[in-house]
Amino acid sequence: MASSQELKNLIEDCKANKPSAQRAMYARFSGQLFATAMRHTNSREDAEDVLQDSFVKIFKHISSYRQDFSFEGWMRRIVVNTAITHYRKNQKHTHHLDVVEMPATPRDLENQHDPEFTADELERAIAQLPIGYRTVFCLYVIEGFKHHEIAEQLGVDVNTSKSQLSRARKYLQRTLATLSARAQSIPSTTSGTVGKAL
Repeated sequence: MASSQELKNLIEDCKANKPSAQRAMYARFSGQLFATAMRHTNSREDAEDVLQDSFVKIFKHISSYRQDFSFEGWMRRIVVNTAITHYRKNQKHTHHLDVVEMPATPRDLENQHDPEFTADELERAIAQLPIGYRTVFCLYVIEGFKHHEIAEQLGVDVNTSKSQLSRARKYLQRTLATLSARAQSIPSTTSGTVGKAL
């Protein structure tokens, strides 16, 4: 793991437009930033496009990065904003046509909490959400956006953001309930354990 000083040196070299530093930056952070892009897009191809566009922006604007903020957080926000632009350009109208006002319920998922679900299973469940639902869900739950910020970013009204979040949670609950039911239907071969059902 590179030290904080090594990261600072790498940032400074990227500010100086050194190709070797840019390659090192990409190698170090592309994996985690690709995971962020995947959460906000509909395919690996789209995520790869978002990642490439994001790194172009990162290298172009790296001189504006201030050392008193998390560099990973700064890059992640660029990826999210790039994904939002991609979403608005390609998919917004398709996935908001049938939206009606529905109150968001922040405690929805708490009622469905099951400690047997792994982080990987939850990630896969989120990945199954329709892109319109997933975009709002990830922005609100994972990235910490407020509804008025999501509405502004996606070009929709606040009620649309709230209803998409509520629908996303209900969809996710159904997916997790199905996963749980499959797991319970598998006979246990050892005491106290249930086989994983994917």
